[in-house]
Amino acid sequence: MIFWLPSFFFLSKETRWKIIKLWAMTHLWLQYIIVGTRYDFKGMENIQKGTNYLVAGKHQSAWETYTLLLFFDDPAYILKRSLMRLPLFGWYAKKMQTVAIDRGKGSVALNSITKNAKKMMAASPRQIIIYPEGTRKLAGAPPKYKYGITHLYHTLETPVLPVALNSGLFWARETFMRYPGTILVEFLEPIKPGLKKDVFAKKLENMIETKTLEQMKQTANSENPPPLAKQFL
Repeated sequence: MIFWLPSFFFLSKETRWKIIKLWAMTHLWLQYIIVGTRYDFKGMENIQKGTNYLVAGKHQSAWETYTLLLFFDDPAYILKRSLMRLPLFGWYAKKMQTVAIDRGKGSVALNSITKNAKKMMAASPRQIIIYPEGTRKLAGAPPKYKYGITHLYHTLETPVLPVALNSGLFWARETFMRYPGTILVEFLEPIKPGLKKDVFAKKLENMIETKTLEQMKQTANSENPPPLAKQFL
């Protein structure tokens, strides 16, 4: 971030995304070289190009916060407003037009992110990335999906692309440890707009959690699984 100051802010959006995606790919390469972690991405045929939609992903690690950026044309994260106040990072996030949210403000926060997301999507095709559980969860922890994704799905009337992954087995929250093995990511079949709120919420959670559990069990039965995977044997 220091290296690209101040030139980054005067470059075209296309060039800025190339820089960001190079940064993300560098992280993946370093994790492979230093730790021995590999990656298996499936379901990429479900990723739409040049259109508006929501991306709803399982969130277990810091790993997916940069990795998912590689697969979309013009993604925008929904993130805590406090992060926008950080020196350097906040400046970059603002320049790339992320959607800031004030946690704990209930309906006010929901209306705010909906308004901002709708404005972005009207200006140009965007892929809004949201983690339905709101924060990183330890692999194997009971799921707790929040209402935000359902509200956005219903209000914006856009498709939702569910994403399942097992990154938390190799880089869990609140730890510096990284483990070798294969991180699995699968982009599932998009959920079309028009479903009732409760039907959508149930379908989204079932799709993500079913596939995530399958990935966990696959890792647990692999050669030399990471410590957290053993609970899925």
